Amino acid sequence: MPRIVGMELRTSAFAAFGISDPMEKARLTLTLGASPSQYAVDTAKTFTAPCSPGRPDRPTLVTPQSVARRSPYTAVGHAALIHSIAHIEFNAINLALDAVWRFPGLPADFYLDWLSVAFEEAKHFTMLRNHLQSLGYDYGNFDAHNGLWEMCESTQFDVVARMALVPRTLEARGLDATPIIQAKLRKVGSAAALEAVGLLDIILAEEVGHVAIGNRWYHWLCQRDGIDPQHFYEIAAHKHGAPKPRPPFNLAARRLAGFTESEISALPV
Repeated sequence: MPRIVGMELRTSAFAAFGISDPMEKARLTLTLGASPSQYAVDTAKTFTAPCSPGRPDRPTLVTPQSVARRSPYTAVGHAALIHSIAHIEFNAINLALDAVWRFPGLPADFYLDWLSVAFEEAKHFTMLRNHLQSLGYDYGNFDAHNGLWEMCESTQFDVVARMALVPRTLEARGLDATPIIQAKLRKVGSAAALEAVGLLDIILAEEVGHVAIGNRWYHWLCQRDGIDPQHFYEIAAHKHGAPKPRPPFNLAARRLAGFTESEISALPV
């Protein structure tokens, strides 16, 4: 198991961020997140920021349009679907670790919150990779795209935009998509498909909490900086090319994640 680097939380998160092997990254992140109280939190520390996290040579990263579409009713299609979700969770480990180390000068609770997110994302990735291996495949066997991380890069100099556009936009789309994926898997009806439905139940419940953390810190930052949240969001979404929300929406999950009724009512029909 990788060694914990020192006893300072953000330095350790930075070390985990740089690891290329997916399971080593997940294991170290799980170790960090299991006992966060053992670490000091240096809120002022700054780092020489890399553009990208450590990542394996595979999967091959292609444009979203180039990712092959396969039916979940076939064995390879089921594996490809699980692989795509596992890839999202791998990227989500990196984005949560990035939030821990990249942005100095915030309350210690900010870093502890995002470490808790990284811990759960590492758990999700590990569960999905284990499921993928039970199907005879592994992480890296299918092509993937890099859209989630590209938004992290775009917002690397603006923590308010990061909170607006990653958890509250891209990750919130996962709240909407998961029940649709589960419905397809239930129609498949195989033991493997139903196992995947159960894994997605766990992931969805915890992703609500991740989006809630993004909502809480976005509104905290807007209040700190005297920013109108809706106005800033519109500007940031345009500047960074955030995707527009598309129905159907998981309104119950969005409400649990802290979206206001005015934000809910503004979603397109």
